[in-house]
Amino acid sequence: MGKVKTSKRPGAASGPYDRKPASKAAANTNIFKFDKDYGQHILKNPGISDAIVEKAYLKPTDVVLEVGPGTGNITVRALEKAKKVIAVELDPRMGAEVTKRVQGTPLAKKLEVILGDVIKMPEMPPCDALISNTPYQISSPLIFKMLAMPNPPRIAVLMFQREFAKRLVAKPGDALYSRLSVNVNFWATCKHIMKVGKQNFKPPPKVESDVVRIEPLLGSARPNIAFEEFDGLLRIAFNRKNKTLRAAFAPKEIIGMCERNYKVYCSLNNIPIDESLADISAGGDDAMVDSADIDMDIDGDDDAQENDEDAGGLDDEDEDMPAFFKEVGEDFKDEKTPSRNPKSKVGLVVRAKIAKVLNATGLAEKRSRQCDQNDFLKLLLAFHEEGIHFS
Repeated sequence: MGKVKTSKRPGAASGPYDRKPASKAAANTNIFKFDKDYGQHILKNPGISDAIVEKAYLKPTDVVLEVGPGTGNITVRALEKAKKVIAVELDPRMGAEVTKRVQGTPLAKKLEVILGDVIKMPEMPPCDALISNTPYQISSPLIFKMLAMPNPPRIAVLMFQREFAKRLVAKPGDALYSRLSVNVNFWATCKHIMKVGKQNFKPPPKVESDVVRIEPLLGSARPNIAFEEFDGLLRIAFNRKNKTLRAAFAPKEIIGMCERNYKVYCSLNNIPIDESLADISAGGDDAMVDSADIDMDIDGDDDAQENDEDAGGLDDEDEDMPAFFKEVGEDFKDEKTPSRNPKSKVGLVVRAKIAKVLNATGLAEKRSRQCDQNDFLKLLLAFHEEGIHFS
């Protein structure tokens, strides 16, 4: 009996194990495409994912917030140790991917995926721990949003671009010391955990990364200072961190902002404004600093200009500052009230108070890059005694 012959088209497979591998071009069309606009660089090294979760010291009762879970490499490990993981993801495709990763397993009941931008949320979901392979473009907003929470997480283990991570742990006098450094070390303790090479990501980013652990101060250890107030002072001080604090508070926009806040403070507390201080300030009393002295400080601080150049333009690249000062500048360009003029009666009072505080604290000639968090706290409390506020 003859064998039955079957026709077979060229290149067809006769069974599941006879399939030819797809061409490289065809394979590329099936790969999950990552969106660099979302900062999607997926961590592919399982050892680093293990280390991030391990360094979070998770407890079985913990609720973990993960920002940008990607395909779930860190998520799955956190689910195995914690009570619940809330994953906030901007990209719906990634949200579906991480959900599918645990679908049909006991871990699925412990996972909640929220689609959206964590920075635009009115409040971050309450949590015991925060972990993230952080998209680089939200690094600073994420840190400040976490620190500003009424009840911040016990611990945060976050991956950042290396330069940003170095700013987090920088000390006074370091080239990368900034408003970010002061804020983090005032409200939390921060420690460098490990370096992560770009080859550990898919697709690889252009820069190296570092992992840091941040432990916010909780309960009675948390400073009894409004975050917005302390941060408002730092925004002014670090606008040009290599200038003296005397020069940092000299611009008319800053005087105008302080004047406006001082008026509100006096009005709310029924405090009459002592305009005699304006006469002292205008007269150039030795205990004060008149406007001519301050203007000279701004225009003629040669040492500070040299230091700015030595720092390689780091101040100009500080993403934390410009938006605030642009908004302030625009407000004062359009404003028709007396607060636009720093030489108004109230403006001179405020100028005198600022000079008094800077001289009394001994910080007038000190530069922001040389001050630690205790110096800034002393400065803030002295300003509050004079009715000057920054939020």
